[in-house]
Amino acid sequence: MHQSDMSGSETESFLRRLHERPHQPIGKWLRTPAHVHYEAFRMSDPPTQRPASRSEFQSLLGRLKIPAETTDLRENFGYGVKESQNGDRLILIWQAHTEYYNYQLWHVPPQGNGAVTFGPLGFPDYTFLVEPLGSMVCRLDILLTSGMLPARSELRGLMPGHVLYGSRIFNEQTCVATSFTPDNQGRERYWVGVGPSQGDPSRLKDIVDAIVRIETYYHLLLMQKPLFSAAIDQVHKFEQVHLKQREIITSHISHANSETLQRWLNSLTRDLLKTNRMAGTLHFELSASIPYDKIVHTTLMSIAEHPMDSYRPISDYVLGGITGVAEGYQQLLRRIDTLRGGFEGIIAIIRTRIDLILESQNLSLLQSVDKTTKSQVILQHTVEGLSVIVIAYYLAGLAGYVFKGFAELGWLKNVNLASAIFVPIAIGLAFSITTFSKKYLHKKLEGEQPATKGDKQEE
Repeated sequence: MHQSDMSGSETESFLRRLHERPHQPIGKWLRTPAHVHYEAFRMSDPPTQRPASRSEFQSLLGRLKIPAETTDLRENFGYGVKESQNGDRLILIWQAHTEYYNYQLWHVPPQGNGAVTFGPLGFPDYTFLVEPLGSMVCRLDILLTSGMLPARSELRGLMPGHVLYGSRIFNEQTCVATSFTPDNQGRERYWVGVGPSQGDPSRLKDIVDAIVRIETYYHLLLMQKPLFSAAIDQVHKFEQVHLKQREIITSHISHANSETLQRWLNSLTRDLLKTNRMAGTLHFELSASIPYDKIVHTTLMSIAEHPMDSYRPISDYVLGGITGVAEGYQQLLRRIDTLRGGFEGIIAIIRTRIDLILESQNLSLLQSVDKTTKSQVILQHTVEGLSVIVIAYYLAGLAGYVFKGFAELGWLKNVNLASAIFVPIAIGLAFSITTFSKKYLHKKLEGEQPATKGDKQEE
């Protein structure tokens, strides 16, 4: 297969996945009344735990003996449907997201015998036993019934907490009420009345999806508050320490020696490393707060909420809990980045100061070396002059012995005169010997240096 053909098939496969709606087939099994349990778990290691949650769902399907023909399992989504002999219907829905995974567990009782109540699901022989792959985000207990909501006094007896919240959502007939207070099983209870008639059963899934989306991302935002509160105090301490350090360093850096500068540099580097570790943790935990906040606001807008008499709107509770939270998280991240930039800036200043001290020391050393070199040159010239004198002295002495020998042989009459005449000649010879030796040594050294460089290049 050609590469272009493979690329085309991959594009088509991607487009098919992009437009797929795996939730849609579930709608044909839904009706009212229905009882829904929802559980969401935040994964500590999503790349590892996401596929593990899929295996967990497969195991759950096997334990509950869900037929294969009513099962659909994808990479990040799956469902299974089981019906009992008396018409009870159990629908299990699993979905894995970026940071969490969740279950929607639907019990749809048989038509004509459709009483549902809060508490355990009433499907025969049903048990939900899983080992959560992370921390609990939220648990919900949702009842969907046709007709209007029960009387407020009846709802107050069914829902824990002191305040009831309720709104009309999607249309004038669909009403939802809750207290946002967990019951004895840790589940927040919702009662949804879909009106006297429900023409589109798949709309039930949309209602439940909107409720669980708001609850999940609301809890994901607030789950980080303990970490945020602890980090606020820690950042405040770092900021105070940094301000004191900066004042001390600014006032003393002009006359600080290298040891003091090195001590400051070591201390600031340790603080910078601590700040970097804290920034990495907080960026990992809090960076998704803005998208989560937008999801909550967008979902609240999509349900077209309208107030109900004698109930406080659901959005009042939700927005009251998360207003300013995401911005507070981002403000903390900006403070940490500013703190980290301050540490890096003062460290750069100290390093520059250390470099200037080293350059000053190097300049003093070069000046000292220059003076030494000049002294050596003067000494060398002095030694060379003395060498010429010494060589001339020895040549003249040797020549005196030669002249005495010539006088003994009768070849030379006046030895002293000959010695006196030879002294200038000896000086000239000594100077020639010294000059020739210097040139010879210079040529030899210049010849050895290129040869050494050539050997290194070949290596």
